[in-house]
Amino acid sequence: MSTAPDLDTAPLDRAVRELSARAAAWTVAPLSERIALLERMLPRIADGAAGMVADAAAAKGYAADSAWAAEDWVAAPWALARTVTAYLHVLRRLDAGRTPVPAKAVRASGTRTVVDVFPATATDRLLLNGFTAEVWTRPGTTPEQVLARAAGEYRGRPGEPAVALILGAGNVAAITPLDILHKLYAEGQVALAKMNPVNAYLRPHFEAVFAEFIEQGWVRFVDGGAAEGAYLTAHDGVDTIHVTGSERTHDAIVWGTDEHAEERRKADTPLNDKPFTSELGGVSPCIVTPGPWSAADLRFQAEHIVTSKLNNSGHNCVATQILLVPRDWDGTEPLLAEIRRLLRALPPRADYYPGAADRIAAVAGERAESYGEDACRALVPDVAADAEDPMLGVEVFASALGVVRLPGEDAAQFLDAAVEFANDRLPGTLGATLLVHPRTERGHRAAVDRAIASLRYGTLGVNCWSAFGFLLGSTPWGAFPGHSRQDIGSGVGFVHNAYLLEDVEKTVLRAPFAPAPRGLFTGSPSLSPRPPYFVTNRTGRTTMRRLTAYAADGKAWRLPGVFASAVRG
Repeated sequence: MSTAPDLDTAPLDRAVRELSARAAAWTVAPLSERIALLERMLPRIADGAAGMVADAAAAKGYAADSAWAAEDWVAAPWALARTVTAYLHVLRRLDAGRTPVPAKAVRASGTRTVVDVFPATATDRLLLNGFTAEVWTRPGTTPEQVLARAAGEYRGRPGEPAVALILGAGNVAAITPLDILHKLYAEGQVALAKMNPVNAYLRPHFEAVFAEFIEQGWVRFVDGGAAEGAYLTAHDGVDTIHVTGSERTHDAIVWGTDEHAEERRKADTPLNDKPFTSELGGVSPCIVTPGPWSAADLRFQAEHIVTSKLNNSGHNCVATQILLVPRDWDGTEPLLAEIRRLLRALPPRADYYPGAADRIAAVAGERAESYGEDACRALVPDVAADAEDPMLGVEVFASALGVVRLPGEDAAQFLDAAVEFANDRLPGTLGATLLVHPRTERGHRAAVDRAIASLRYGTLGVNCWSAFGFLLGSTPWGAFPGHSRQDIGSGVGFVHNAYLLEDVEKTVLRAPFAPAPRGLFTGSPSLSPRPPYFVTNRTGRTTMRRLTAYAADGKAWRLPGVFASAVRG
């Protein structure tokens, strides 16, 4: 392996050596011990939650008591506690001699099998009322195969001892610890996590959360940049690799960066042929289906769309980048007016991820409308559908939103056009969002079902931003199958996946079209108010802080406080 002249490899070598020595011990660790480790992890998540959020907020340029900090509760301690409890739910079923997923939740649907993974408990139904998630398996799988193959790690097919290298992402705090949990519990591998320099400040928090795993030699954290990452990917003691990042990162590892890299890719002769999984983003769409939207619907869904753009300043792999709207619908311009109002009115914040301003300038250019005190929010209101526009081909990874108007005399024709555009024109297959009024769905059932089935994305949110699938733990997260190392796209493989399902094709999430109590009048009745992760939620930070505490200890006396905060949002 090559080594940069000034690279101190001693701590990297030591971490790999220590993990290698303990990999077999994790492989044979009994289920009861694995469960106990997660149970003891939950209080540590709760104890460190406020500090983790405070450090994340400071790094992103606002105070821990800012309304923006709601996203740091969502995407760090709550997501971590939520995923741990999802694993515990499944592992306890296995420990009791049951299948990982109930047989009644697995059903045939055409040529594939569909698995209902959310809600799984009474608490799920209460706290996220009206939200559902299905996992669709690849065509040709039967319910019997799905049930038999799930959780092979715990049902007679344990993995081989291995050291997994995780190249951590710098944008969302929970990505790295959730990837570690997946490697440990879904694949039976010990984990070496290299922190991303952008959020390396989180390392002490993660080390506290994984303290027992570190003591046992099953998890290690290291710091460093590209040189350290390159050294570790080529290390003889590293057996598998998982990366969250860009297509460029994957290709640099697999094919190299010299003048022969493209030749290697074409010939499929990689420099690095270790087992490799990845989550690499793309240009994510939000499809707005025409329908009988009221003024309140327009306002609420504008909040939804703006949240999917401005959460984490747009530094998300499934941040909405292209809004696909009906060209001739009378709701299009009022919806865009509501989006503009929100872009103008929301409190200022910085696009903190390196290079954001340059990417916005390169992709959006002078044609963009600028909003916010620092003018970092860009709206390109009329991206030509038939042009080679950078908004359609380059992931901006910042606060820029483009609008494409598509034809269609009715909802069915528009959906057909939008699905074709999303599948064939936009790079990436990680996540997409579909907004459709319940009355429209009832009136055009075949067209909506066809759109849901046809969209080639690893996670599809119906009236739900696809990023919510990242948070649940029970929903597999990754690109739609079909990419290869020669054409990596949004990556290969799925993480999270607490039910330990195989043959996954995609996850389909659903949420109420309108919040309670207005959902009663739109045909999407539920008890859920405005989601606390909305950037417009007035009590989101308090609600998420209380939800995190409940997720960590499950004490019922916390629920009234959660509800009291949520309904005021």
